Amino acid sequence: MDSSSAARRRINAIHSHLVTSSRSSPLLRSNPTAGEFCLDNGYSVVLPEKLSTGNWNVYRSARSPFKLVSRFPDHPDIATLHDNFEHAVHDFRDYKYLGTRVRVDGTVGDYKWMTYGEAGTARTALGSGLVHHGIPTGSSVGIYFINRPEWLIVDHACSSYSYVSVPLYDTLGPDAVKFIVNHATVQAIFCVPETLNSLLSCLSEMPTVRLVVVVGGLNESLPSLPPSAGVKVVSYSVLLNQGRSNPQPFSPPKPDDVATICYTSGTTGTPKGVVLTHANLIANVAGSSYSVKFFSSDVYISYLPLAHIYERANQILSVYFGVAVGFYQGDNLKLLDDLAALRPTVFSSVPRLYNRIYAGITNAVKTSGGLKERLFNAAYNAKKQALLNGKNASPIWDRLVFNKIKDRLGGRVRFMTSGASPLSPEVMDFLKICFGGRVAEGYGMTETSCVITGMDEGDNLTGHVGSPNPACEVKLVDVPEMNYTSADEPHPRGEICVRGPIIFSGYYKDEVQTREVIDEDGWLHTGDIGLWLPGGRLKIIDRKKNIFKLAQGEYIAPEKIENVYAKCKFVGQCFIYGDSFNSSLVAVVSVDPDVLKSWAASEGIKHGDLRELCNNPRVKAAVLSDMDSVGREAQLRGFEFAKAVTLVLEPFTLENGLLTPTFKIKRPQAKEYFAEAITNMYKELAASDPTANKAL
Repeated sequence: MDSSSAARRRINAIHSHLVTSSRSSPLLRSNPTAGEFCLDNGYSVVLPEKLSTGNWNVYRSARSPFKLVSRFPDHPDIATLHDNFEHAVHDFRDYKYLGTRVRVDGTVGDYKWMTYGEAGTARTALGSGLVHHGIPTGSSVGIYFINRPEWLIVDHACSSYSYVSVPLYDTLGPDAVKFIVNHATVQAIFCVPETLNSLLSCLSEMPTVRLVVVVGGLNESLPSLPPSAGVKVVSYSVLLNQGRSNPQPFSPPKPDDVATICYTSGTTGTPKGVVLTHANLIANVAGSSYSVKFFSSDVYISYLPLAHIYERANQILSVYFGVAVGFYQGDNLKLLDDLAALRPTVFSSVPRLYNRIYAGITNAVKTSGGLKERLFNAAYNAKKQALLNGKNASPIWDRLVFNKIKDRLGGRVRFMTSGASPLSPEVMDFLKICFGGRVAEGYGMTETSCVITGMDEGDNLTGHVGSPNPACEVKLVDVPEMNYTSADEPHPRGEICVRGPIIFSGYYKDEVQTREVIDEDGWLHTGDIGLWLPGGRLKIIDRKKNIFKLAQGEYIAPEKIENVYAKCKFVGQCFIYGDSFNSSLVAVVSVDPDVLKSWAASEGIKHGDLRELCNNPRVKAAVLSDMDSVGREAQLRGFEFAKAVTLVLEPFTLENGLLTPTFKIKRPQAKEYFAEAITNMYKELAASDPTANKAL
């Protein structure tokens, strides 16, 4: 059989699986390894990976099984972010685009809007202004402020004039900002009055900066730097006027040109610059558009940090569909008020915020008691049962109960997304029932331009992160040292690896770390451990390295923190624990018995034995206080501090299975060993945190 016949045979085989289930070959169904491709219950297509192992473990989206998506199916001419915005300016010129709340007599009022056409004009003026100031094409431009319309206009200007945008954000700290500016050779920085002084104070240590643009500042109040400084400081409005007076033609980028360098906070050492091209970002969002449909009538609220890839990808998708984007005031505690004023139809968030919504509503129901509590429970159970059966619940429940809850997010939300860390199945079900509409969870990272997998529409199973983005393929690679293999029953397990046009081009100026994560076949090794559920859905179950995320998306390197706390006088050994369902760390400390006895005697604390002493609240508080002091001295970041501690007398040893032969903590074993203590610490923290439900 010649090659063309073989290719046709393979196409016919996969076509028979994709048309309808009734027309699929029963022989192929009962023996999925009989053909080049097989469809696994509708979400993913499984391909054979041509490796020595011969494992059939590469998954693609069933939405595009023949090839990986790199462009929007309806607009294949959109190859760059500049093309994407030009498409929006042309097709949605008079539609609302960027909205902010205006202040009238000191009171925050309704949203005022800039259209796509007006934003396009501002973009051109801004880019022309940068050219007028002699910023060369290809230069890096820093954006040093939180979400507001100017952030996106600067980003669009960078795309249209072939500049590289470099987000800067306060949570990295001033030293990290200085490092990024120098590392990325940033020549122009956009900031706000609040960040101007800290920027100017270290300007002498950032020799590449030539222009500082202050957004929201009055030009007459800006400092005038001496000519010897070689840096000009101008207001945003002045730069716009200069650009209007000196219009410049676009310098459109090529698809493989760098669009942005996103610096990740990392876990140890200096931030790493993730280099993303225009082609990377367009491919990722184009793939997402197969299952996520926005409309020009949609309204999106922007409050997730634009410096992070999650919000950035949402904005690219919003532009493609002509969505109106309203910005929050900049204060999370006022987010409810912004939601009431904007009434968005699309709401993207992270588990930490959804957990607060869940806790706030459930606590309110419990405290209401009586008839209200019984009514809520009846409505909740009825709607949950209908959802499980694929039916629509009676609209009476929405009118009686759930419409009031929907009003907390403005009353119009039809689509909710969750990312950054896992959302518990209980909370996801709760959101579906209380708010209606679609709730989708996804999985991704900066290095993949955002989405790797996402939940498909109509998939009511929770506890997973969906099937592959049509713009990539995913496989699980054996991790024998952790007992994760493709032969595991009932589900294959291994390290999640990703390949396709969404994969970043490397860490900026860091070939060594780039080679550590991208292998010679182009697979990005994520470090996350996953398993395949039926239907080709991916579930995240572990980390390959001892690094994990907290609920708010911050990465934690526990060894670093344990090494800091080892300096505490009370600490013999320390085990730091956290997970993506909680926003705080907790610690199990094997105490130094001599130090503990001596301290107790000096404090006049009487005790029967040392075990009793370990359970004494006053002793726990003293140990935690000492750990806090050492942590501050070591300049741990806020989320790196342990918020609760359990004291134990038993040391971690080889004999009790808590240490490796090289005396490293066995984390999975320690987690299991101290499971009860960990659960109790998180219960104590939940009970003692009065602010848990304040934001939402």
